[in-house]
Amino acid sequence: MGRFRRYLTAGLLVWVPLGVTFLAVESLIDFANRLLGVLPADMQPGHWLGRDIPGLGVLLVLVAVMATGVVAANVIGQWLLAVGEALLARIPLVRSVYSSVKQLLESLMSGSGNSFRTVVLVPYPHPGSWTLAFLTGEGLPEAAALLGTELVSVFVPATPNPTSGFFLMVPRKDIVELRMSVDEGLRMILSMGMVVPGLPRKDAAPASKRATA
Repeated sequence: MGRFRRYLTAGLLVWVPLGVTFLAVESLIDFANRLLGVLPADMQPGHWLGRDIPGLGVLLVLVAVMATGVVAANVIGQWLLAVGEALLARIPLVRSVYSSVKQLLESLMSGSGNSFRTVVLVPYPHPGSWTLAFLTGEGLPEAAALLGTELVSVFVPATPNPTSGFFLMVPRKDIVELRMSVDEGLRMILSMGMVVPGLPRKDAAPASKRATA
């Protein structure tokens, strides 16, 4: 029985990650292909190619995104974006969602700052227990002034689904910065603590010297 369990575990470790990866990629391709459904029937790629080509939606979406980037990078494109954003700003609910998502993407995709690039320990859900979190930025200045302490904003991901979680503002003095990468932190969260990264290299920069902005 011990050998049976060992072989079963080894097999699961091979097939379960492959299956999850396949389902994720398949879902992405299926979503991109469904985007083509908004086109009229006579403009569908399958209509003028004579047959459906799997994955063609991903290629067309990539081309459309690249073309949008080319347009948005020039002066005329920037003017059109400014006009469009001005129109969206007049719609109460839409402007809040659009501006929040845009600021989040600009923060994640910019090369400056350490937003969502630093893994920290925070005392949660009560003092004496700790959980992994990701530093997202400075805390609310008004709250810091009222509480009389410097705050930082952190995102505490849920386990085993890190796409959901909690936004917290905690005193800077209460967080502990870690040297582990975001990927290592996500793997530990996804595995519910079963996958633990090794000790940091001795030549790595001390965590206290890393920027937290």
